[in-house]
Amino acid sequence: MAKVYLSLGTNLGDKKRNLITVSGLLAERVGTILALSTMYETKPWGFESENTFLNAAIILETSYPPFELLEITQKIELEMGRKEKSNGSYKDRIIDIDILMYEDLIVTTEKLTIPHPFMHKRSFVIGPLAEIAASLVHPVLKKTIGELYLSLPAL
Repeated sequence: MAKVYLSLGTNLGDKKRNLITVSGLLAERVGTILALSTMYETKPWGFESENTFLNAAIILETSYPPFELLEITQKIELEMGRKEKSNGSYKDRIIDIDILMYEDLIVTTEKLTIPHPFMHKRSFVIGPLAEIAASLVHPVLKKTIGELYLSLPAL
């Protein structure tokens, strides 16, 4: 079983319900939830919107390898009403699930990059993750999530 660290975000509809629903679907389809952060209200990042986000982080224990995990998370997004993944331009979304880390694995492909390439630059990602995994070491940057969080502006 592997520990995976995911970022969850939503800025459309009943945001709190969206995060509760996605957490339940992940528990049902991916594996055991080991930790779930507080929900953080944040401003949109990378685009303009009147809709604020609710963000959270989750740690799961799973038997799925990374690419199967990606397929499952993308299917959950579609089932919840996500129209398309962001490809360089960001927009409002009912749900977003990003794989931040998968154990200490490093994967760099066109389809999947682990650790998430921008996680250390986004306080709305690192903040919730630091709450539940502050001592986790980023396998590329060799710093803890807590150290990375302290280097960013506050949420």
